[in-house]
Amino acid sequence: MIPLSFAQRRLWFLAQLEGPSTTYTNPTVLRFSGSLDHEALEAALRDVLERHEVLRTVFPAPDGEPYQRILPVSETGFALVVADVAPEQLTETVARTARQAFDLATEIPLRAHLFIVGPDEYALVVVVHHIAWDAWSAGPLARDLSVAYEARRTGTEPGWEPLPVQYADYALWQRELLGDENDPDSVLSQQVEYWREALAGVPEELALPTDRPRPAVRSYRGHQAELVVPAEVHGRLVALAHERGMSLFMVLQAALAVTLSRLGAGTDIPIGSAIAGRTDRALHDLVGFFVNTLVVRTDLAGDPTLAEVLEQVRETSFGAFEHQDLPFERLVEELAPARSMTRHPLFQVMLTLQNAGSAKLDLSGLKPSRMAGGAPTAKFDLDVTAAETFGADGTPAGIRGMVVAAADLFDGETSVQIAHRWVRVLSAFAEDLSVRVSAVGILDSAEREKLLVEWNDTVVDCGVSTLPGLFAVQVERTPDAVAVVFEGVSLTYGEVDARANRLARLLIAEGVGPECVVGLALPRSVDLVVAVLAVVKAGGAYLPIDLEYPADRVAFLLEDAGPVCVIAGSVDVAVGVFGGVACVVLGEPGVEERLAGLSGAELADVERLGPLVASHPAYVIYTSGSTGRPKGVVVSHAGIVNRLVWMQSRFGLGVDDRVLQKTPFGFDVSVWEFFWPLVCGAVLVVARPGGHRDPVYVGELMRREGVTTVHFVPSMLEAFIAEPAAVVGLAGPAAVVGGGLRRVICSGEALPVVVAERFFELFGGVELHNSYGPTETTVDATLWRCVVGGVVAIGSPVVNTRVFVLDEWLRPVPVGVAGELYVAGVQLARGYVGQPGLTGERFVACPFGGAGERMYRTGDRVRWSVDGQLVFAGRAD
Repeated sequence: MIPLSFAQRRLWFLAQLEGPSTTYTNPTVLRFSGSLDHEALEAALRDVLERHEVLRTVFPAPDGEPYQRILPVSETGFALVVADVAPEQLTETVARTARQAFDLATEIPLRAHLFIVGPDEYALVVVVHHIAWDAWSAGPLARDLSVAYEARRTGTEPGWEPLPVQYADYALWQRELLGDENDPDSVLSQQVEYWREALAGVPEELALPTDRPRPAVRSYRGHQAELVVPAEVHGRLVALAHERGMSLFMVLQAALAVTLSRLGAGTDIPIGSAIAGRTDRALHDLVGFFVNTLVVRTDLAGDPTLAEVLEQVRETSFGAFEHQDLPFERLVEELAPARSMTRHPLFQVMLTLQNAGSAKLDLSGLKPSRMAGGAPTAKFDLDVTAAETFGADGTPAGIRGMVVAAADLFDGETSVQIAHRWVRVLSAFAEDLSVRVSAVGILDSAEREKLLVEWNDTVVDCGVSTLPGLFAVQVERTPDAVAVVFEGVSLTYGEVDARANRLARLLIAEGVGPECVVGLALPRSVDLVVAVLAVVKAGGAYLPIDLEYPADRVAFLLEDAGPVCVIAGSVDVAVGVFGGVACVVLGEPGVEERLAGLSGAELADVERLGPLVASHPAYVIYTSGSTGRPKGVVVSHAGIVNRLVWMQSRFGLGVDDRVLQKTPFGFDVSVWEFFWPLVCGAVLVVARPGGHRDPVYVGELMRREGVTTVHFVPSMLEAFIAEPAAVVGLAGPAAVVGGGLRRVICSGEALPVVVAERFFELFGGVELHNSYGPTETTVDATLWRCVVGGVVAIGSPVVNTRVFVLDEWLRPVPVGVAGELYVAGVQLARGYVGQPGLTGERFVACPFGGAGERMYRTGDRVRWSVDGQLVFAGRAD
């Protein structure tokens, strides 16, 4: 029995694994005008089958081991299928014909259909399975079919010379050439060792700028984008290749590696390269699957110049060509990379330069033209094919080709952009080889304008104010309206204001003023709301101190932030926890007597220890410390006021709205929960201490108090909607119509798609928003209103905020490419308490703003979507 070649065996294996499939079928579709002899064409096709044994070979596997069984033409069952087709049905008929799969065990790998479209109008569809075919085979097949048709048309037999070898001879010769794997001197052993060293540590998967996650099962559907390199650039690239002693293909390879790297694929770029594999002249006129695949790996670490990249690709390519005999299929077996049915092993991007010459079918009396054979098949994540064109005088006339991108991963527009960016990089190679990879212009001026200016056009006049200023306006507007509700107790705006003013005057007497910090060690309560307002009214910045913090964490906060005093709720806490710090204990008789003797009227600025301005700090909140030592973030009034004014303009809270405050006040989300309702006339509903952990309690409180607006960390939202007793009475159209829940805002974690989808199933009429922002950017920097289906984005920048997605050289990356997120604008924190060095490291100069403008390096990776929304992509450090 004749064994399969190594390449054939891999395709046979995939056919068994995937079942009937058209992934590896190759349709050629030609339209003809003129007089066609049907019988002569069928006879000519039979002649071709006779001449090329591989086209009449089946691959049975009686004991699980396939072999080549070469059939006589008479036993193939081959016939040219002829059918009439209406012109308007031709495209779909051709596509349906091209989609028919082969049974390799019983069917020969070639079929042909002739469709009669009208008088002297035809379409010929020839489909060949890749197991018997490669791109080079198109030339011999077209020439032989042309010769055979002309002979049969005149009643004779084709007079071609017999082929010196057949494909079966090649399959046997290949195994003989490679030798025994146990022989260290064999070609197989030597080439395996070369490739083992060359591909050591190669990335399992390139980080390409995909539009969606890799699916569990590939569909092999593809998007096709045209590739056009101008004649001028083509000419310079040809000259460049000649000057450097390399082929044009190597130049294309280098430019593609640079393109992929600049699109976020990293600095270790393996690219598949198809090589003809016809190393003996006797194989040149033979139809068959000879093509082999090499992996050319380019190392772009260290930001080399384009000249250095070319030299590296030249040396790597020559080494690969010298070791091209090892079949790719055998290489995969030897290296045993992590295998996946969803991606190609060792590389996911293929580059092919078509140089096999044109395959021209010349049938007497007929004028042929090509026709599409259906949607492109995506065998790789990206499959790049190029071909040179030349003028009549032989001068370079441009490079034409296509980029086929896997539709599972990419949108059609993304494939077009990738093609355009590769052409732009090729132009860079043609212009100046001294340029470093990082400086290659991957963006055009219009893209740069969109990323830096258009999508950051957020300037809005929010006025210049402070938190006490905003609150005072609302108190004057609605002094008798309910402001705060807690455990059955309600206070009006006037009552809250008066209590806060008295406590503020007491704090001023204790030395609290602008640039001072006041610790708050109170449980969630009305007293906490009053204390927060009192601190900012006095001009100080409040520091949340959670009573559940460990003693060493509390000691660290006190030492690091240096509060003037701490407001506590009991003497025991004040003495036991804050013995070394001045304390104001609410409820303690002496304090209550002092408060009773103070005015509840609005504070005048002259009563403070210094004028309060928008640049003064409003609060200091510490990061969790999950990535190191906790950092105290100092946020100004300007930042939080901008945030509140934007929220009100976006959502428009009214007097009929009720906002739930349930976030622990050591987290910055609590800031807008406290202040947003109080500066716009809504009601602040305060949850009991610890209540935020209980979904059932939260649901009961929301129903009882008619909460319209609530924040959830995504993991808590997931737990909340999974608890029937929590959502009862809140979910469904009736609850919404009845004036219940109107909006849910998520932040703090990535919001999973499945959670968003389940939310909409339960709360179809309720808005769901996903926001993003580290503590250093005043709660949130971006917002996205979620929709049913698709990814959950983190949105676009809020007012007076700009966001930049940058590479390691602080250059903007293209749409769809992951980069590090930087935030600039009014909402940036002032910095870290007592850490000027760290502040300078994270709050860096903004190269896209005015003099002195800063931007915050978030450490998060995101990418722009085509509609100007940010999508989270993980951590950068």
